[in-house]
Amino acid sequence: MTTDPPSPSRAGCVLLVGAGPGDPGLLTVAARDAILAADLIVHDGLVDQRILDLAPATSRISVAKSRSRHTMRQEAINDLLVAEAKRGKRVVRLKGGDPFIFGRGGEEAEACAAAGVAVRVIPGISAAMGAAAGALIPLTHRAVSSAVTFVAGQCQGLGEQNWAGLAGKGRTLVIYMGVATSGLIAEKLIAEGVAPDMPVAVLENGSRPNARARRTLLADLGAMIARERVQSPAVIVVGEVAARGTAVDALVSLAIAAETIA
Repeated sequence: MTTDPPSPSRAGCVLLVGAGPGDPGLLTVAARDAILAADLIVHDGLVDQRILDLAPATSRISVAKSRSRHTMRQEAINDLLVAEAKRGKRVVRLKGGDPFIFGRGGEEAEACAAAGVAVRVIPGISAAMGAAAGALIPLTHRAVSSAVTFVAGQCQGLGEQNWAGLAGKGRTLVIYMGVATSGLIAEKLIAEGVAPDMPVAVLENGSRPNARARRTLLADLGAMIARERVQSPAVIVVGEVAARGTAVDALVSLAIAAETIA
């Protein structure tokens, strides 16, 4: 007597889940439920350990990326998600911030759809929004800014990126992944017409216990990041809104700033 092999109790799927800026309290209810129900969590390096510990018995794979080293190339991550879902697993692809803001979530969603794998996105509080809120910096404000733009600061060919008009009076520019290239970013923005004395804020480890917020002027941005030994993850806010909130003034002196501008 023979029996047919058991069929999977459910079809596999991939959930692209935003883990928010770090604080577990900023997870959405949907994100928390997805983590608790996951068969496999494939996570980035920026996901707080306290969030991973919500589902201690779940299998986890780290695909952490850094500026100079990737644990797994993006194509391999796509293949992993598809393969595990096709095995009938409920796969949670857990990302810091929001999956669709510099999280490569779009590439992963397209790979799943092309392979016939069900995919769903659970958005998260972005790093910029979480960090700015923690420092009481409004990214828009009726008095000083009616527009906000997000850009990546470590793209190849930074000098060729056209940021003209994205920063300046009445606008806010938020730069992700810009710590290592902060000096070049300041030079680029000034060359494109942004005033050297435009306020900027650097928000490090937003929403986490070791969060820091520092404020200076655009011309001093690279030097301040070096003085303060700012480390990633951090976002840079350029615009008049950066003068508001609780960020600590880290400009050494107006005289030094004037010399830098000159």
